[in-house]
Order: sequence, then structure tokens, then C-alpha cells
Amino acid sequence: MTITAQFYTMLAMIGMGTFFGAAFDTYNRFLKRAKRKNWIVFCNDILFWLVQALIIFYVLYYVNKGELRFYIFLALLCGFAAYQSLFRKSYLRILEFFIKTVISIYHFLVKIFIYIIYRPVYALIMMIISILITLGRALLSLSKVAWRILLFLLKLIWAPFKWVLTKIWKLVPEKSRKKFTKLYGRFAGIIKKVKNYLRTTLFFNKKNGK
Repeated sequence: MTITAQFYTMLAMIGMGTFFGAAFDTYNRFLKRAKRKNWIVFCNDILFWLVQALIIFYVLYYVNKGELRFYIFLALLCGFAAYQSLFRKSYLRILEFFIKTVISIYHFLVKIFIYIIYRPVYALIMMIISILITLGRALLSLSKVAWRILLFLLKLIWAPFKWVLTKIWKLVPEKSRKKFTKLYGRFAGIIKKVKNYLRTTLFFNKKNGK
């Protein structure tokens, strides 16, 4: 491996050590170990170390085709130490500022959604429902009034016919009236028996599952 390749490898590994320090602090900031169960922390730690190892190996392979040297580990430690001493405080401030900014933007977008979209749509739907309920009640009241008017008109129309039929009925001889009444009673009895028979037959068929 040439001196230029070794120099680039050293710079890349120092940069990866710095990147690892920043990634480790970011990981701890979002993980919140005290609030997580031990097995969740354990699984996340394994995944974190695997991802970091893959990233470092990918950069190393890109720089020097994946050749390992002792100074590579020293470069990683130097980069990590440089991050801890020089960049850590500034990075944590920037990270907190970024997190707060993202949270503020999120809350702002949620408020915009609630006040511009959700509440107007909800108010419009409730207004439409109220209008439909009011119209339904109005139509129901009008139908009741119309039904009462119709019954009143039918009574008015029927009244003259009833008066005429009553007068005619009185002119019919008493014997004929009795015969007619008896015939009407028999006819009504026959109709009642037919109804009872049909009801009994239908009930029997339903009971037997026919």
C-alpha cells in the first residue's frame, strides 16, 4: 500500500472515529436507556455496533480495499478522542437544537392541520348533520299536519254519504234490516274463521320448519 493510500486511510479512520463518537451520542440521546427494558437495550446495542462496524468496513474497503493495519485502530481512537475533547459539547448543543426545532415544526404542522383542515371539516360535517336533522323533523311535522288535514277532508267528504246512507237504511223495512244484519254477521264470522285458520296453519308450518 502506497504512502498516499496510507495517508488517506489515516484521515478516513480519524473521520470515522469522530463520526462514531457523534453517532454514539446520538444513539444514547434517542435510546433513553433508563426508560427502556434491558432486553430492548441489549438488542439495540447489538444492532448499533453491527451497523457501525459495517459502515467503518465499507469506508475502509473504499479507501484501501479493506486492508487492516494496526494504525487503523489507533486512527479510530484518535478520531474518537478528538471528538470527545473538541467537538462533543458543540455537537450535543447542535443536536438538541435540531431536535427541538423538529419538534416545534411538528407541533406547528399539527396545529395548522387542526385549525385549517380538521376543525373546519368537522364543523362543516356537523352543520350538514344538523341541517339534515332539522329538515327531517320539519318533514315529519309537515307529514303529520298533512295526514290530519287529509283525515279531516275525508270526514267532510264522507259525512254527506253517511247521512244519505243512514236515511236510506231507515227507509228499509225492519225485517229486511234484520236479515241483512244477520247475513252480515254470518259473513263476518266466516271471514274471522278463515283468518284464524290461516294464522293457525302458518304458525304450524313455521313451528315445523316447513
